[in-house]
Amino acid sequence: MTFLSPLLFVGLAAFVGYLSTMKSDVKEIVIHDESNLFVKDFKNSDEYHYLNLTAVDLKTLKDSIVSERYEGLLYIPKTEDNKALSTKIQYISNESPSMSFIEDLEDIIAQKLTTSNFQRAGLDTLAIKNAEAEVSINLTKATGEETVKGLNEIKVGIGAAFGYLIMMFIVIYGNMVMRSVIEEKTNRIIEIIISSVKPFQLMMGKIIGTSLAGVLQFTIWAVIGGILFLVASSLLGIEMGAAASTAPQMMAGSEVEMASKAQLYINELFNLPLGTLFISFIVYFIGGYFLYSSIYAAIGAAVDNETDSQQFLLPIILPLMLGVYVGFFSVLSEPHGTVATVFSMIPLTSPIVMLMRIPFGVPWWQLLVSVLLLFGTFFFVVWFASKIYRVGILMYGKKPTWKELYRWLKY
Repeated sequence: MTFLSPLLFVGLAAFVGYLSTMKSDVKEIVIHDESNLFVKDFKNSDEYHYLNLTAVDLKTLKDSIVSERYEGLLYIPKTEDNKALSTKIQYISNESPSMSFIEDLEDIIAQKLTTSNFQRAGLDTLAIKNAEAEVSINLTKATGEETVKGLNEIKVGIGAAFGYLIMMFIVIYGNMVMRSVIEEKTNRIIEIIISSVKPFQLMMGKIIGTSLAGVLQFTIWAVIGGILFLVASSLLGIEMGAAASTAPQMMAGSEVEMASKAQLYINELFNLPLGTLFISFIVYFIGGYFLYSSIYAAIGAAVDNETDSQQFLLPIILPLMLGVYVGFFSVLSEPHGTVATVFSMIPLTSPIVMLMRIPFGVPWWQLLVSVLLLFGTFFFVVWFASKIYRVGILMYGKKPTWKELYRWLKY
């Protein structure tokens, strides 16, 4: 599964893309327009077909909706003015329609009524339409290089992907450590094990061994992912490096603009501190995993089964969730702001928040302080957890309380 997982992710993404291209059943929408203003404004699409049945009795059409002969009925009554009409239009159906569909109907009707109001006021609608301006701001760096829109979102997305992987593996491998301790306690073989090694050595052996398995798995995923990326870029005809600037010249028409934009995004991705990001990912993965796994090991030693461990797991998950929310709501808008900077230093959230900040460029001293705080907290938590581990690993038949855990710390 380590080797197959990247391929499964790619296959799943391709399958979802294929499903999105599949056409759904065409839904027939009946229009009963007593005002005779909007019939020609509703255009058929791959998903919806509009039928003008204004000549049919309204009650008959409503009955056909009840019998599910048609998907829905758009009833437009005849009114004295457009203002009254805008509040009396009804859409009748058995099931509630999607919000996007209703918004599309509202936009079509609103545009028609607006044009009608302009004509009644004696305004030149063609002149108004020609006067409308569409603005597209071109983005350039201070050095004069052209850049792309949405780059901040891409940077946060890349950092969030790394942070999410860390969170996922902390939960997966941390639970693995906890279950391993609980299993040894349940099978009553822990007494034999600690007759040969000290409890602290046993706990660190579990944490280090499992973390090395996780690092190896990440490395394999990175290699396979890089190969898949190179294969995909060659199939799509996207050049890397210096040859990138010549690729668009071999195309013509609208393909040149699309290729140029795609190339700009690729160039911006390669301009990111990928080396720093990858090394930081390994460092924060090890530090974050060691930090949380020592807590998982202490929980496993304190309880006899996984059911009893649930009361202690919420305080572990909350900082990880907080890191994700802070990353998305703070780093995206202000990556170097006070909130983002502080939470990238706090050890319980730094493995996620700092990885979201690194694509924006982080001073080396902030990285150094964050890493030192992370590993310093790890050593403190290991000392803290080892006390619980040392006592709890030989405790059976009793569900511990927070008060008892505090008492174990004094032994």
